[in-house]
Amino acid sequence: MTNVLKQLFSFILPIIVLILVPLDIEPNISIHHIAFLLAGLLIISLGLYIMILTISKFIIIGKGTLAPWSPTRKLVIDGMYRYVRNPMIIGVLIVLIGESIAILSMNIFIWAVLFFIINNIYFVLFEEPLVEKKFGAGYREYKKNVPRWIPRLKPFIPKSEK
Repeated sequence: MTNVLKQLFSFILPIIVLILVPLDIEPNISIHHIAFLLAGLLIISLGLYIMILTISKFIIIGKGTLAPWSPTRKLVIDGMYRYVRNPMIIGVLIVLIGESIAILSMNIFIWAVLFFIINNIYFVLFEEPLVEKKFGAGYREYKKNVPRWIPRLKPFIPKSEK
């Protein structure tokens, strides 16, 4: 499969999480108040911006995709990844929260919470051990210095870059 097709195929996950599940949860979307719609759209834009920045790092630096079936070949510790280990998922959560605000949907907000819980379990039990096995000491140093969810104030600089 060509690299472009791999990248396109990897977007199945965000499409499912950000569009298909919310449409299934709230099939009769209605706009309740223009202020909530605008606030939600602003929040969605922020989340999409974060996703674009982080996904591009996976493609350019990591030489892989955002999908677990076509992972990066190089450890990505650049941009937002210097502050927090999972900025891409944070971007997805911000989009889901923006969607819940835009249409005042408690169901989409609950989906965002469930998505976070599922990802936290997945990262702890599966992804982090695999990444540690793949990238060894470099990832262990990164993991020790960069929080999983709450961004640090100063960017992490690996010993190899000092």
